[in-house]
Amino acid sequence: MDALTELNIIGLGVSGVLLAMACVKADRVRAWRAGINPSAPEVSDASFTVARVALGAMAGVGIWTCVQGFGVADDMAWSDGELTSAVRGATDDLDGYTYRTDQSGTPLYFDDYETLIRDKVTENGGGDAPSTGVTAEPAPANTDADAYFTVAANGTETSFCTHVVRARSKKDDYTPPGITGGEGTVTFPGYRLAVGTREGAC
Repeated sequence: MDALTELNIIGLGVSGVLLAMACVKADRVRAWRAGINPSAPEVSDASFTVARVALGAMAGVGIWTCVQGFGVADDMAWSDGELTSAVRGATDDLDGYTYRTDQSGTPLYFDDYETLIRDKVTENGGGDAPSTGVTAEPAPANTDADAYFTVAANGTETSFCTHVVRARSKKDDYTPPGITGGEGTVTFPGYRLAVGTREGAC
């Protein structure tokens, strides 16, 4: 259970207490006050009416706020079905994905596999799925050529193991023209990914 949902449940509990206080009979309150402080002045019926209205209003506002909060919490949480569909879509998108690197081996189109997977899963989440909350935890022994990532998301205990294998793809190399318009001297190497996913953590 996420923190926002817990806060909403606490808010409903507080609102329930306020409603219960509004329903306490005036005679019971008077008897309780007299037992504690017999010399205390008598509380008028009008004061009890004002207190009941105030308590009821606060409880109503609290309940409305919590209901809205549950809606926000639902919008921020992934369901099992949403994550499953998104991971499958991301796997299809990334299997056969090609990209190039600079001379240092840094990809030109994304920061790293972790970011690429997370963005693709979020992108495939659909209209009802949250736009945040996806994680792609890399395995300790990962390399640029062979890597595993445990994909998970807020709101669900479902997880997936995504396996990424990188292969050199010379046909996807790119050599930009030189300054004078002739053949350039710098080539950006091309790579192709083979991606598969199974249910469960890596």
